[in-house]
Amino acid sequence: MNGFAVGSQSKWKGTMTTHFRKRLLGSLWICIAAAGVETSETKVQGVLIDKECSSKAETRVVPGPRIEGGILAAYTHTRQCALMPACQRSGYGVFTYDSNKFLAFDAEGNRKALALFRNSKKEDDFRVEVVGEIQGDLMKVTSIRLLM
Repeated sequence: MNGFAVGSQSKWKGTMTTHFRKRLLGSLWICIAAAGVETSETKVQGVLIDKECSSKAETRVVPGPRIEGGILAAYTHTRQCALMPACQRSGYGVFTYDSNKFLAFDAEGNRKALALFRNSKKEDDFRVEVVGEIQGDLMKVTSIRLLM
């Protein structure tokens, strides 16, 4: 009887140890996977502008020699222009302060930008902070808010 009890206890102990190990390893993998998942959401500040007119904000040297465009051109871009059919069709984006480049928005960002232009009382100077994920020259927008 002693041998049976020891054998059963040993078998039970082995099963519990194996079960515990599996659960522990499963939990560790979940923790490792969760730690490896990084949200790549970024905050970008700049000027909200449509894609059609974004080239006006690109700095360039013209004959003379003079410099044209730049962020000042983006500041003067008007709400009226942004709401024109051609500008709406082209989509929207942000001309960034830090890299002086245009980041186009995804479909959701275009909807948010259009709503911002339609609901705003401002006529120009659409300085914004945009939160989202940047994928190359495209931004998947989570939120857009006007800066004062």
